[in-house]
Amino acid sequence: MEGRTTDLSDLWPEGETLPMVFRSFGGTARFAGRVRTLRVFEDNALVRRVLEEEGHGQVLVVDGGGSLRTALLGGNLARLAWERGWAGVVVHGAVRDVLELKEVPIGLLALAATPRRSAKAGRGEVDVPLSLFGAQVLPGHYLIADEDGLLLLPAPPSGGQSGG
Repeated sequence: MEGRTTDLSDLWPEGETLPMVFRSFGGTARFAGRVRTLRVFEDNALVRRVLEEEGHGQVLVVDGGGSLRTALLGGNLARLAWERGWAGVVVHGAVRDVLELKEVPIGLLALAATPRRSAKAGRGEVDVPLSLFGAQVLPGHYLIADEDGLLLLPAPPSGGQSGG
């Protein structure tokens, strides 16, 4: 990965940041990639539909409204994401199949785990701007995640540039 979020945030102070209120459930704690976004509520049919697409090293950010009542991602979808080449998934909500998730070598962040599966109606919005913890998460931006938090930049960081 390109570097630590703390150092990159110092170099690009205009970047949006998300605090590490998420738990790491995947096999990789650090990951980065172009952002795809999804807004759903207790329904993961669109999560599956997007993760079935080729990931090309992207990161799917799912705004599940912070609901912890149903899981938006489990072992099957995590494996699908890895097989399709996604770098990671960030869920503002819950996941399940915790032991299976640890075996998948991608970044998987969520607020909590719950055993209950979600609805499958397919309601939600794909590639829309999200607002999470006061930060704007925009499709096409670049997300870098590590133990200190998440940093969002308009483009991938490059070696010698400075943001200020």
